[in-house]
Amino acid sequence: MSCVTLVVTVLLATPGVFVPARPVSYPSAMAEAVIQSIYRGRERTEEWFHTNPESFLAAIQRRDFAERTSLTIGTAEDCDLQIDDGLFRPHHLRVTVAGDSFHVEALDDSALFRVAEFETRDTTIAPNSIAIGKQGVLWGRYHLRLSHQHHPAIILFDAWSPRFHEYRGLKHFPADLNYRFALPLEPNPSPDTISIASTRGPGRPAARLGWFNFMVGKTHCRVVVLRMIEPGLPPDNMVVFFRDATSGKETAALGRYAEVHRLGNTGNYLLDFNSATSPSCAFSDLYNCPIPPKENTLKVAILAGEKDLGYLKARK
Repeated sequence: MSCVTLVVTVLLATPGVFVPARPVSYPSAMAEAVIQSIYRGRERTEEWFHTNPESFLAAIQRRDFAERTSLTIGTAEDCDLQIDDGLFRPHHLRVTVAGDSFHVEALDDSALFRVAEFETRDTTIAPNSIAIGKQGVLWGRYHLRLSHQHHPAIILFDAWSPRFHEYRGLKHFPADLNYRFALPLEPNPSPDTISIASTRGPGRPAARLGWFNFMVGKTHCRVVVLRMIEPGLPPDNMVVFFRDATSGKETAALGRYAEVHRLGNTGNYLLDFNSATSPSCAFSDLYNCPIPPKENTLKVAILAGEKDLGYLKARK
């Protein structure tokens, strides 16, 4: 899309010294197209949040593997993850951690699960979501997320979760292109792997790729750019976990996340805070969320992206 791949050259004043990037400047027609694209993306997110069977509001149970390698799912009291529903057999499935993957096997003759559109009874898959059911029953209500994150867990989703009754929408700052940057990455001169604190379990490894330098108003901001090193994530993932002057006030107390995208072959990247999202932990305590590193605590207010409507507080 031309408005996304617009080349904005950020020159170096001297070798190795990066001039903080200014917001992207678009011709008026292109600016309007970008803004409308941002709002359409928000509408899609709202629809997912309100109706998707794997929405944050659909998460109803979590079981961590901890020191165990296998967990069982079913209606029986001795199951690790118990589902009190006639759709399932007493001992329905067994899930076993197999390195960076999961081995899933049906335990009852009538038990089935679905990976994408394929029904099966025994397979090994990368971290993924599966639908669960049995022969002769319609699919779609229950899903399992097989989450690795170097701290394996299973999350159960119910499309009929009572938490959908808490739905009151999502809220964002108005789209503002003053928070959208096309900028180079100041590379890490000594590439290293660090441990990012998380809300559950041990820290999560991430490659420290480098830093972005940009201006918010008259303030020079600098944030570290990370690549999470986890099974199931694309090897080219790039993200900025950050807190700012709105955190814990207008936005989630934990902070927010902004994905980073390469702009073709320009050498620049797109950092758009209009797309900054709250972590899943702002909606449910069943998730394991990275905590922004201290160096990404900005003194300025990032008046862009998703606001916090207190879903988790409302649940408590």
